Amino acid sequence: MARKSFIGKVISTKMAKTAVVSVEIPKKDPVYGKKIRNTAKFKAHNENIAKMGDMVLIEECRPISRDKSWIIKEILNK
Repeated sequence: MARKSFIGKVISTKMAKTAVVSVEIPKKDPVYGKKIRNTAKFKAHNENIAKMGDMVLIEECRPISRDKSWIIKEILNK
């Protein structure tokens, strides 16, 4: 089974080895068909030392802690 992956922006790095990544997920309104942008926040394991404002690629992994089941695979741009 393929692992999920998203591209998002790091919005917080205040925790040790953890970054909060904000991801915009586009959806379509069921009635009007207009595109809607939903924002989701994921806690991701941060070994690559990503900083606030970086665009990163996160990928699903085994649960690392209660809230963390994502890992930062690469930093796309700083």
